[in-house]
Amino acid sequence: MTSKKKENAQVVSQERLAQDIYSMWIKTEAAAEAKPGQFISMYTNDGSKLLPRPISICEIDKENGSLRVVYRVTGKNTGTEEFSKLQAGDTIPVIGPLGNGFPAEKAAGKRAFLIGGGIGVPPILELAKQMECEKKQIIAGYRDAETFLREEFEQNGEVYISTEDGSVGTKGNVMDAIRENALEADIIYACGPTPMLRAIKTYAEENGIECYISLEERMACGIGACLACVCRSKEKDHHSNVHNKRICKDGPVFLSTEVEI
Repeated sequence: MTSKKKENAQVVSQERLAQDIYSMWIKTEAAAEAKPGQFISMYTNDGSKLLPRPISICEIDKENGSLRVVYRVTGKNTGTEEFSKLQAGDTIPVIGPLGNGFPAEKAAGKRAFLIGGGIGVPPILELAKQMECEKKQIIAGYRDAETFLREEFEQNGEVYISTEDGSVGTKGNVMDAIRENALEADIIYACGPTPMLRAIKTYAEENGIECYISLEERMACGIGACLACVCRSKEKDHHSNVHNKRICKDGPVFLSTEVEI
């Protein structure tokens, strides 16, 4: 992947989707090359916060040169809180697109699961929009009835919801929704918290299903130089000569059998 340079992206629009979930469209050169599953690094305008925040790409509008990011505000005085205060016309420094994306083409002619949990839900939307397969089954896991992006998902496939409190869909997690609805697939794409991905990886391997997972991890540089965001891998990494992969550079999407989580 070619090196990326920082640019000042312009905010097109911003809206609140749920209690702590925000959606922002930005005009950026990154839209020209972006693929489902990639991310951008967004910098705050606060000089005391040197490191950017990696935010996954939710939607891509190549025609208008824009990207949509849907993110969670994680607390006071955080980069994400500052992002939520931006308005149309404001600028924000970004680098991207970064990482690799989901291999959507591998789903051709197959029954697919597209699984998102928590803040891992947004990157599944663009994948659902671009994917062509025999049967597109979107399984989204939420904490409660604030099922952000649900309408967009329903326009792009069969949607199954799980909520931790049972307020919508299946009570429990995404695996509970799969079992309750007796769903089957030939290929799996998933993004979300590590416990969810670990369960999906186990399920896929026990059933001999090809599975691609997007790992969430705290990142520093975002370009593979600092080795702050590594995961265990089956093969030795040529960069560090140990059994690890850099999530920001080699990922965030991996074939599930390549990594240990």
